[in-house]
Amino acid sequence: MSQTPSDAATKVLVIDDSNTIRRSAEIFLKQGGYDVVLAEDGFDALAKVNDHEPHLIFCDILMPRLDGYQTCAIIKRNPKFSGVPVIMLSSKDGLFDKARGRMVGSQDYLTKPFTKDQLLQAVEQHRRAA
Repeated sequence: MSQTPSDAATKVLVIDDSNTIRRSAEIFLKQGGYDVVLAEDGFDALAKVNDHEPHLIFCDILMPRLDGYQTCAIIKRNPKFSGVPVIMLSSKDGLFDKARGRMVGSQDYLTKPFTKDQLLQAVEQHRRAA
């Protein structure tokens, strides 16, 4: 029997160059019942988006090689993934960062360090909207 999207677990991709942030997000999301895929930078993320087809993406802004804005823009340019919500992660809480994130197609912005509740609430909010 095949699963329909409604009874399949929501798959969340977390892109962050900090191992601590990736592991924290993974623990919180798994406790919330979500499937989690981790990527340590933008290039790693692009391959994993294609392979795993996540329902939601958390993307750090400040990363080496390919930053979060570039990563989000590339994901959003692909018609197959243009509808996947991307939530930017940053330790900065500036209006400029939020506006720039929206310009490249992100749906939301979460300031680090985030709590388990903030992370799960963001997933729920964007999963329902998708």
